[in-house]
Amino acid sequence: MALPVEMAGTRNLPLPERKIEWLRKLYERAVAGFYDVVLSPSEWKVSQGKTLHWRITERSSGIGDILPSMRTDIFLENENSGRRIIIDTKFNAILTKGWYREESLRSGYIYQMYAYLRSQEGNGDPLSESVSGILLHPVVGGKAVDERAVVQGHEIRFATVDLGASAVEIRTRLLELIAGTPKRENA
Repeated sequence: MALPVEMAGTRNLPLPERKIEWLRKLYERAVAGFYDVVLSPSEWKVSQGKTLHWRITERSSGIGDILPSMRTDIFLENENSGRRIIIDTKFNAILTKGWYREESLRSGYIYQMYAYLRSQEGNGDPLSESVSGILLHPVVGGKAVDERAVVQGHEIRFATVDLGASAVEIRTRLLELIAGTPKRENA
């Protein structure tokens, strides 16, 4: 639960490549690994890198060669409680400058999560009808975000976890994210 830093510390790690892709993958695997270790395997199934399939009813001959697949970062499922949560980790700021406002969520990420959630409907799996999504971004000492919207019956949560916090605080935050939803407001 510690951030790799370039200062001397209590643990030695091999020097990673100094590429953002390495850190992004480390963040994704750390969050998935956390849930895999902490959540009870008798209640929760944790999958990393699960491929979702488009619900295609008709197709042209070449679409299979060019249609991208959908691959989730983290897929949590609890059949006993009837909950399925797709977590997509992002390794950048949750807010960016928008066209008409100073701060805005990134629309491409919302479209991606929307596709994950809606493409699973109608396949005979009851959990696919109420699956929720979390777009999880890191922050280090910055502005914490925890907002949500229900879009066509699926909750999408936009949240941050402070990687500069203590291990106990990070653990608590990650468990809070899947325990329930923040305070509801009517749109």
